[in-house]
Amino acid sequence: MSNSLSIVILAAGKGSRMKSPKAKVLHEICGREMLYYSIKAAREITDDVIVVVAHQKDAVIAAMEKYYTGLTFVTQDAENFPGTGGAMMGVQPKYDDVLVLNGDMPLIERSSIEKFLANPADIVMSVIPLDNPSGYGRVVIENGQVLRIVEEKDASEEEKAINTVNAGVYAFKHHVLQTYIPRLSNANAQGEYYLTDVIEMARADALSIAPLYVEEIEFKGVNSKNDLAQSEIIMMDRIRRTWMDAGVIMQLPHTIYIEEGVQFEGECIVENGVRLCGNTLISHSHIKAHSVIEESVVRNSDVGPIAHLRPLSVLEGTHIGNFVEVKKSTLTGVKAGHLSYLGDATIDEGSNIGAGTITCNYDGIKKYQTIIGKNVFVGSDTQLVAPVEIADNVMIAAGTTVTAGKYESDILILSRTTIKKIPGFFSRFFGKGN
Repeated sequence: MSNSLSIVILAAGKGSRMKSPKAKVLHEICGREMLYYSIKAAREITDDVIVVVAHQKDAVIAAMEKYYTGLTFVTQDAENFPGTGGAMMGVQPKYDDVLVLNGDMPLIERSSIEKFLANPADIVMSVIPLDNPSGYGRVVIENGQVLRIVEEKDASEEEKAINTVNAGVYAFKHHVLQTYIPRLSNANAQGEYYLTDVIEMARADALSIAPLYVEEIEFKGVNSKNDLAQSEIIMMDRIRRTWMDAGVIMQLPHTIYIEEGVQFEGECIVENGVRLCGNTLISHSHIKAHSVIEESVVRNSDVGPIAHLRPLSVLEGTHIGNFVEVKKSTLTGVKAGHLSYLGDATIDEGSNIGAGTITCNYDGIKKYQTIIGKNVFVGSDTQLVAPVEIADNVMIAAGTTVTAGKYESDILILSRTTIKKIPGFFSRFFGKGN
């Protein structure tokens, strides 16, 4: 971690092109707000991370404080001092080198940030060569120095032929910001204070301004829902590669959705079409095709195909088969092979849950617990009306409705109505000719 670099992350904007009431930096990529990733890369390098906020600032601060401590938040006076230059007016970096990042660049990585530190220039400016630079300001570079930035509408035909554009990330010596930020003006068509004006003033004073060529894939900002989707594809690929390198087996990995908070232990198998969400832990387990696991723990178990673990489920040594849904339940050494719903339940080892079993855990007002002991055989099509507690070594007959209460060990629970047989009913109902 650097003890000479401060990182400022600009996260004050509305992001109108997202066409959403939510602040741009709070839109999620792989289960985390995009600002989370910019901060993550910054925190790998320095302890002085400053986040500039304005639009929906309380929501932005609350979201980031779920993950990080020790951040410095600065509120931009966006009404009186709008723009990227205005965002820097209240910033007080701790160190002499100051890197300015954007909160809508979730794909930036530590290795790319560190390249800014390798150049001793007064200003290091990120630039990207594009095959089609149309719509971007051009960066004029001569003899390894940035001469100026030209907006496309102001560019000559010769300048429009330049394919090098501004990537929007800068490293400044602190004295540069101290000198030029107070001198910024909003005398422009937008009435905003631009950080790029610091480049012009520094160039006029013969300061050194070095270009740093960077990869578009990391430095391209997220400005639309399409950008968001494309960034998530890239981030998801990174996450999958990381876990496959750690020993996880993934079948058709491009079909598997894995969020940032998911963790693996040991040699797990994840089949095609699986969706793993939230702070899920998969340990020495096999997740079969098209299963969904949310905020759950799965140890030494197999799940699916086409099963659903909803939040706060814990499986240990358990088999969950197809079309089984588990919610906020702990299953230890359990078999639940088919077509069941197990919610707000605790089920102990050796118990078997038959097809069509459901826990009736909700009465329309409150949720109730189902507790099942060891070696309980639950027959198919059983309804367990919570709150219910079943001791060890119990058999429940198929088709039984187990009403609320406590049931002792070593019993058969059976609830069936007497079968009636009405002779000739079929013929009378459908007609004798059928």
